[in-house]
Amino acid sequence: MGVFVLIFNVGTENEGIHTVRIGDPTKGVSRNKILMFESEDDATRFTLMLEAQDFPVPTVEVMDAEEIKAFCESAGYDWEIVPANGALIMPPEVNVEETDWQPESNTRDTDDFLVEEEVPNSDLDRIRRQLEGLL
Repeated sequence: MGVFVLIFNVGTENEGIHTVRIGDPTKGVSRNKILMFESEDDATRFTLMLEAQDFPVPTVEVMDAEEIKAFCESAGYDWEIVPANGALIMPPEVNVEETDWQPESNTRDTDDFLVEEEVPNSDLDRIRRQLEGLL
């Protein structure tokens, strides 16, 4: 099943996938979670809310849900499928200050905004190769 995820710097060596950091009260630690939107419109609305918070604007990309789930399991990330036309998902108000990727030069300086943590490029490259192999 295809789902829509948010990718920063698509097609560059500096790609990053959008995650939200969630708390785990039983362990006193936080984890990263990838949101997988069933609806492209819902994913686009979420990007607009990120932009309103002065985030760099991510690109909505379609990916295979099973590939994202497998990646999350291997990386220790959580995932959530956001149903089409479901409850409006809001970005968190507090975000991490440093990411594994950096905005491209045509975006604002990183001192101007806070961004959420993203997936390392090597993992995205592996997923991309696996998805290309399915075509």
